[in-house]
Amino acid sequence: MQVEIWSDVVCPWCYLGKRRFERALAAFEHRDQVEVVFRSFELDPGAPREPQPKAPLLAAKYGISEAEFAANEERLTRLAAADGLEYHLDGSLIGNTFDAHRVLHLARERGLQEAVAERLFRAYFTEQRSVFDPESLAGLAAEAGLDGAEARHVLAEGGYADEVRADIDQARALGANGVPFFVFDRRYAVSGAQSTDTFAAALDTAYQDTRPLPK
Repeated sequence: MQVEIWSDVVCPWCYLGKRRFERALAAFEHRDQVEVVFRSFELDPGAPREPQPKAPLLAAKYGISEAEFAANEERLTRLAAADGLEYHLDGSLIGNTFDAHRVLHLARERGLQEAVAERLFRAYFTEQRSVFDPESLAGLAAEAGLDGAEARHVLAEGGYADEVRADIDQARALGANGVPFFVFDRRYAVSGAQSTDTFAAALDTAYQDTRPLPK
């Protein structure tokens, strides 16, 4: 059974949803039969290539004050902590994530996608490290077990750009307007950072539907 997760590495709800799903998967009796694939989604395809302070940019985008934005970030930090995640959001930068998604496609081909995805999330939300420039991305990928030189080459040569765009097009075709977006065996979809119980129920239902009916 395959579970596809459309997400963006600068999406706080994606990291939270990932952790809740992982908790459900760890308790799932047939977890060894589940393949998890991370799919690309850009929250803001027009985000600047050069990272900029996040608060003024996103506050303007959502039509709220920077004080309101900071309060939202504080609430999200507490929510993440309840699920065992350490968020440090104050003073964060935001930038274009297209290159990060290209690295994740390389990681999938090398069997390291989950490790690299986790490393990028933790780097951005916990360590306030860049996930935007090629050198930072290659370094983080190497920390997760990927060949840093290969990652640098892919980033320099434009590798996996078509695969990233195909993921984004596929998300739209499936009706995903935001992330995280979980698709279970192309049968069921769960949108948002739902509860662990919700993910557990989706795993059970999708798995039962893949089993042949008894004769």
